[in-house]
Amino acid sequence: MQFLVMTVWSVCWLCCKVQAEIFTSIGQMTDLIFAERDLVHSLKEYIKAEESKLDAVKSWANRLDVLTLASTTDPEGFLAHPVNAYKLMKRLNTEWSELESLVLQDSSDDFIANISVHKQFFPDEEDQKGAAKALMRLQDTYHLDSESFSKGRLPGVRYNAFLTVDDCFDMGKTAYNENDYYHAVLWMQQALRQIDAGEDTETSKSDILDYLSYSVYQMGDVPRAIELTRRLLSIDPSHQRAGGNLHYFEQILSNELRDMDQTKKEHSEETSIQLVTYERPKDYLPERDIYEALCRGEGVKMTQQRRSKLFCRYQNGNRNPRLLLKPMKEEDEWDSPHIVRYLEMLSDEEIEKIKELAKPRLARATVRDPKTGVLTTAHYRVSKSAWLEEYEDPVIAHVNQRIEDVTGLTVDTAELLQAGLEQGFLLDRCDGDDDDIEDTAPQPPCTLCGHPSSAPIATAHTPHSTAGRPCPARFLHAPLTSTY
Repeated sequence: MQFLVMTVWSVCWLCCKVQAEIFTSIGQMTDLIFAERDLVHSLKEYIKAEESKLDAVKSWANRLDVLTLASTTDPEGFLAHPVNAYKLMKRLNTEWSELESLVLQDSSDDFIANISVHKQFFPDEEDQKGAAKALMRLQDTYHLDSESFSKGRLPGVRYNAFLTVDDCFDMGKTAYNENDYYHAVLWMQQALRQIDAGEDTETSKSDILDYLSYSVYQMGDVPRAIELTRRLLSIDPSHQRAGGNLHYFEQILSNELRDMDQTKKEHSEETSIQLVTYERPKDYLPERDIYEALCRGEGVKMTQQRRSKLFCRYQNGNRNPRLLLKPMKEEDEWDSPHIVRYLEMLSDEEIEKIKELAKPRLARATVRDPKTGVLTTAHYRVSKSAWLEEYEDPVIAHVNQRIEDVTGLTVDTAELLQAGLEQGFLLDRCDGDDDDIEDTAPQPPCTLCGHPSSAPIATAHTPHSTAGRPCPARFLHAPLTSTY
């Protein structure tokens, strides 16, 4: 049995609280930020060494330029002075050899060695492609247009970032190579919009039109594909594919018009290229529309009457001795299913220890292949996570104990504490074994998700009742540090 409602809720809450949807975990990408800083410092040192060497060569050249100007004016008179004759012999025998050695010095050794050390941790082509596809998922989920992305106009972000023509072109190529012509059109059009606005770029307009025209054809808009191909040929008449594509597109359009008993429209004389937005193709997962709507906050709305029944309280776990003096701060977030938030559940020191233990072991999350039963990665779940056990550090044992105290359940039959960045989307998810759940009354397990207010690593736990059965539907949402 699959629990779509609970899964959507859990994923949407996670999407709201973590910073963004990126291909790899932010925890590991933080290391890349500092590695890039080290490389920039190393590059500056290399530039400084090269500039110092160049200054020495320039000084030598300027000095010799003045000297040769005087010597070539009257060579015999110049050499009549015995000192000049001696210094000429010395320069040609010694000093020019020293200059040769200076010019042949390679100042790049340290920089090359440094970049070689860091390069083994650099992302590969799959990482870049995954990050691009993640941006497209955000674009679809939150109905963001390509121009907003390109200009950095995104809600809830602290730092601004822009996409150049080359960036947009690469995004379009990524979609094109995945046969995702819908997104290819969106990003190629954005690249075209920016290049028409006068932005400097290494990408040619003909390359953009080449990809755009074929993507538009794949979207079923043959007349516009013809128009774009004609514009391409007007820019580059010798383009290899454009001529053949134009003939092919025109033949298709002619056949379509003949079947509809219509005459062929005359070629438009417009000089500007019209940018068109197409409807996104239907997805193979019908639940995705529901998921995306919930993430946009378009699901069931909390009415004032229902909100009046939500409270905050101090929770002592049915007078648990460990919570009597310092009860947990609990807030109702939602009534059905019941979702609660716990504030200040973990200390900053515990959060840092969990991050320290998890970061070196973060690995791509897997799902079970329904056909083979083998755990494998999936394009729709791109998070990285690590599993932590009590024996690894007392902090893990303390966290598990606190979860038991708050929920009244045991973690002995639960999943291990999982730390990572939960992102992407996973709609067909069942937490628990179907054989252990009655078909007539399926109940999802109780899941506690912790979100550091500023840290990129979150923790999740799925405790079960002492009988080994899932507890009633109750989603526990626990920001690890917050203000009550």
